[in-house]
Amino acid sequence: MTTTPSTEDRIWAALSHLSALAFGFGILLPVVGWSDQRRKSKYASFQCLQALGYQSLGYTVWILLTLLVIIALLFIMIPAISIADFNGGDVDSIIGTWMIVIFIAMFGLMGLYVIFPVMAAISSALGRDYRYPMMGNRLARYLGYDSTNEERLNEDHEDRWVAAMGHFSIIIALWGMLAPLTALLLQGKRSLFLKFQSIQTLVYQAIATILYFGAGFVYLFGIFLLAAIMGIAGNLQSGSTAGMLGFIIFIIASLIAIAIILLIPLFHILGQYAGYRVLKGDDYHYPVLGKLVEKSISRKTSLPESTAGDGGLSL
Repeated sequence: MTTTPSTEDRIWAALSHLSALAFGFGILLPVVGWSDQRRKSKYASFQCLQALGYQSLGYTVWILLTLLVIIALLFIMIPAISIADFNGGDVDSIIGTWMIVIFIAMFGLMGLYVIFPVMAAISSALGRDYRYPMMGNRLARYLGYDSTNEERLNEDHEDRWVAAMGHFSIIIALWGMLAPLTALLLQGKRSLFLKFQSIQTLVYQAIATILYFGAGFVYLFGIFLLAAIMGIAGNLQSGSTAGMLGFIIFIIASLIAIAIILLIPLFHILGQYAGYRVLKGDDYHYPVLGKLVEKSISRKTSLPESTAGDGGLSL
């Protein structure tokens, strides 16, 4: 376990930080880097785990901040356009101005997200011990990381951090599954705890992803069925019985799609809660799913006992 960053350490650290520029897809690289370097270099391991945390926690914060900014701008823009239209103002000009404002805000938020991993990558390439704002020092304490000694990182907390980031990554549609999948493939045989958490996280995110795309499929199916019944060639009139039936089916399909979409945030909230519980020291089980996964794994091997209260992350 080296203390002075070698060229290989710096490359792994820099690439792990830069993978954040892939906006979700790059989340597998920090897990690969940590898995490769966890017993070779604690500097590279720590930087990879930091990068993983930024792409999971940081991405979550960035998504929520972006949504809040967009909603706030829309709440201001809509009344402004209505007032201008009532007073006979140039509505098109006002809409154009607000579109520019929204574009600048989106570009600025994107720049805010990428600036930190770029700074981290440059610092890592120079062999410096970079810490992300708010997260870096807390993670260092949680892992027992000190660049001045040769002590290993806390292995239990390493596994917990990787497992928790897998839970948090549910906010990243589809690509978020890469984090628990990579952890399972690379470290599942070594750690039964990480194996269990990764499997249940992977299945849980797969269900959420299926619901997400299923909602889109139901909506498109309703549109297709409406077009088929109405007659693409115009053979049927919209006021006919067949036309009304198609419209009713479309409304039902739309309501089902909306109901499914409304369920997805609940999946995200539970995923965030699961990650928090794992960091606090619990062997978290998703309702119903956790027990099913545990039984499936226990047929081949035994799971470790729950470590509730075992050195959780101080938040």
